[in-house]
Amino acid sequence: MSLVGKFVSELEINAPAEKYYKIFKDQVSHVPNISPNIIQNVEVHEGDWDTHGHGSIKIWSYTVDGKAEVFKEQVEFDDEKLAVTLIGLEGDVFEHYKVFKGTYQVVPKGPEHSLAVLTLEYEKLNDGSPYPYKYLDLMNNLTKDIESHLK
Repeated sequence: MSLVGKFVSELEINAPAEKYYKIFKDQVSHVPNISPNIIQNVEVHEGDWDTHGHGSIKIWSYTVDGKAEVFKEQVEFDDEKLAVTLIGLEGDVFEHYKVFKGTYQVVPKGPEHSLAVLTLEYEKLNDGSPYPYKYLDLMNNLTKDIESHLK
């Protein structure tokens, strides 16, 4: 059985693509206010809020399945594809996964509509490691909260 996998989820959202992308690109410090039940804190570990662009490192404090967890990531932005990738460096997910990478991409579908494409790539530590469904659910729910905020 393969330990490497990828999940993809697509959500139609009623929000302009550029505004959704801007939340991750320029306003990530607001995410705990946008989605307080999921994300409790985001702090810059390397870089600062004004230059937290490509390559910066952030630490996210979040709740998944009722459990508080922490995720340290390095961010990559693709302005052309309106995609942000969070490459896992440390945190609770590494109790079960060797590799953990989440990508939020948004595809314009009209002036007020977009398609959010959420991709979760992972490598389990062993066959006993669970599939990361709960983290894809977290990504979906965060996207819905951002959509509500942008309306």
